[in-house]
Amino acid sequence: MSNIGRAFKSKKAFIGFVTGGDPAIEKSEEFILEMIRAGADLVEIGVPFSDPIAEGPVIQAANLRALASGTTIEKLFRLVERLRKKTQVPLVFLTYLNPVFRYGSGRSYDPFFARAAAAGLDGIIIPDLPFEEQGELRPAAAAHGIDLISLIAPTSQERIQDIARAAAGFVYLVSSLGVTGVRSEITTDLASMVAAVKSAADIPAAVGFGIHSPAQAADIARVADGVIVGSAIVKIVAEHGEAAGPPIYRYVREMTEAIRGA
Repeated sequence: MSNIGRAFKSKKAFIGFVTGGDPAIEKSEEFILEMIRAGADLVEIGVPFSDPIAEGPVIQAANLRALASGTTIEKLFRLVERLRKKTQVPLVFLTYLNPVFRYGSGRSYDPFFARAAAAGLDGIIIPDLPFEEQGELRPAAAAHGIDLISLIAPTSQERIQDIARAAAGFVYLVSSLGVTGVRSEITTDLASMVAAVKSAADIPAAVGFGIHSPAQAADIARVADGVIVGSAIVKIVAEHGEAAGPPIYRYVREMTEAIRGA
């Protein structure tokens, strides 16, 4: 079992997200540790990118702030190295395919995954990598012990079982069509999506996109193995800047308590 799998072993998992380098690398380290102190079981670190096509305006703005602060993928690897000295909670990069490919000068994916493994990264999520095109990248990730986490959208019904059978770490179920961002209501039949995943593979299924309230988190925790929250946390960073640590802790604590009580 991978480190990511252990995050789901005995409880419903809370997965928090921050954009690395927003507003500074040092603050990202602080915010991640605050999430973990508040009960986060896994943390996604967004790699800032100039064209984040899956992101809504909140995370797009965070990407721009992080890039303006001088964030690079190498600085994020060093962030993971520092965090690994303080915590063994699983850490995952959410990035687009271009930075992964370009890290090895566009010749191979292997240099990226070798560096990721050396830093202590556990997994990677690549929103612009279709399942059918994972073939070249998956062996490089697996060779270095990095879980390639697949996304399943509400429109993926006919492919859910194929994706689940090939997945590593956990399956990321997208709650709603469109880009990231908080939503007042989630109407997707998540229970049927989770059931389809479970019928194909023994792998955790976590739900993200749009979740922001404790009530939503508790509802989703009743049918899924984990709850993923991104935009709501990034919005706290946007509102509080370098002082976001305490409100992030309070928010994540409230969400984890809701999930554990579901």
